[in-house]
Amino acid sequence: MTLTHISNHHRLAILIAISLLVAGAASAQSLNWEGQTGVFITPLAYTAASPNDSIGKPTIAYHYVDAGDVLGSFHTASATVGLFGRTEFGYTRTFHQAADTPGLSPLWKGGFNIVHGKANVVKENSAGQKWLPAISAGFVARTQDPNVSGWLARRNYNNADFYVVATKTVTQIKKAPLVLNFGYKATNASVFGLAGNAPAYRGRAFGAAALVLKGPAKSTLIFGSEFAQQPREVRNLPGADVPTTITYAARIVPFGESKFNVDFGVLQAAGNILPGVDLHVRHQFALGVSYGF
Repeated sequence: MTLTHISNHHRLAILIAISLLVAGAASAQSLNWEGQTGVFITPLAYTAASPNDSIGKPTIAYHYVDAGDVLGSFHTASATVGLFGRTEFGYTRTFHQAADTPGLSPLWKGGFNIVHGKANVVKENSAGQKWLPAISAGFVARTQDPNVSGWLARRNYNNADFYVVATKTVTQIKKAPLVLNFGYKATNASVFGLAGNAPAYRGRAFGAAALVLKGPAKSTLIFGSEFAQQPREVRNLPGADVPTTITYAARIVPFGESKFNVDFGVLQAAGNILPGVDLHVRHQFALGVSYGF
């Protein structure tokens, strides 16, 4: 597929996209949707900044996704702290604004809790090996999830991810460093819990790539894209087929080495998941703001 076959909307998304990932690599102060140091929906192997012998200052973040006329809008508020130079822990609360599509919108009922942790196992470039990526292991635990699976069963569910991730910042191209990220998780969540639960734990891959550019007035612009495979089935919703989630995103660090940054993105999550059931979440606007103290 060439650019002549891509809509103007997606061309803009791709151009916006290459600016998100590297600011996180440079400062480790940028949180993702669930509060991890990461891109927009996926974690990096880097952790929130902290001294090697104590606890770091917290990083806070707000994220918003306009998920369309079926799902409504989602918001998250996050706080994450680094510990001893290698780990991070944090808490996120999701909030939901309902839509009004008859028969479908009631499947999304409210917010839930997210707790996450991550430990860096291998430092990037350790032992003088410049090819070596940072490697980390982590978890995400979600509780009191009322969406889709929960609404259909008239109860709330818990779900979780357990993952390993490797991240490498390629600096040989000095004017445009490249960040590569790849991970694998075991999860029983459907679309990060926003669509409830999967019937069982499934192994799924995720990854991202981004380019870092210098912007005007000492700002940094990072453009990138990421993907996160999802369990295909949804618990209590037979026949559902959930696709891979993709984002095209841009991160702007406006003030040099500032710990403040803004993310813009386009989320591509789900369309027709059942015959005649279109969720209309194929090119939705997303926004994130992070600040490290």
